[in-house]
Amino acid sequence: MRLLRFLRFLVVLIALGGMVDSYLALRIHNQDPSVAPPCAVSEHWDCGSVNHSRYAVFPPTSFDEDPNSKHTHIPVASAGIAGYALIALLALFAPFWIVLQVAEIGFGCAAMLSYLEAFVMQKWCIYCVWSQGIITTLVLLSLIGIFLQRKLRRSPFATGSR
Repeated sequence: MRLLRFLRFLVVLIALGGMVDSYLALRIHNQDPSVAPPCAVSEHWDCGSVNHSRYAVFPPTSFDEDPNSKHTHIPVASAGIAGYALIALLALFAPFWIVLQVAEIGFGCAAMLSYLEAFVMQKWCIYCVWSQGIITTLVLLSLIGIFLQRKLRRSPFATGSR
């Protein structure tokens, strides 16, 4: 029981780290593209070009879209902040299988963005790589939480019977 409580708070803490990471990516997204971001390290590691690409918003902008169009595009980093906040909230109050479901959705989104970085843009964003590591950790911790919840449910000491 104590280990399960510790695991819940660990998931919350890591999800808060994911929120900070997503906020930093959003800050680069909202920054003037002509200003060099602090994470532009090399030709292949440039969070500025990644966060100003057409894939940095959902739905992605089209090549022929007028910049003054009224289409609504949500920054991917904003979705990351909301997703990590939801994971943190669910980790406190919901069973771990629900946390796992939300974390799997986030993992799928992060994996797709990693694919775009690796094979389409051929540039990496350090914040995105950190986010991929964070969401992978949250998926693994959720799986451990499910295992512990099932083990506690089957334990004769969990119900008080002998």
